[in-house]
Amino acid sequence: MTKIELEKKLINQKIPKYAYSLIGGFPNEAYCLNYDGNIWEVYYSERGQKTDLKTFFKEKEACDFFYDWLIKSLKKMGITN
Repeated sequence: MTKIELEKKLINQKIPKYAYSLIGGFPNEAYCLNYDGNIWEVYYSERGQKTDLKTFFKEKEACDFFYDWLIKSLKKMGITN
């Protein structure tokens, strides 16, 4: 899926916006997707650090991984069904 499709899917599923960022950065305790012009990054932002960083060359691979990781993690925490 594309980043736009990912965003729509997260909104439709009512995933809390505080749990993720689709523009990267360092929000506190959030799952992040970032494109730096060359690669896609997927990571967890905590205390100004990128943890569990994964990189991808293709948008689809990054977005699919991000979605699966986010949903799986939120289910474990009891935040979503």
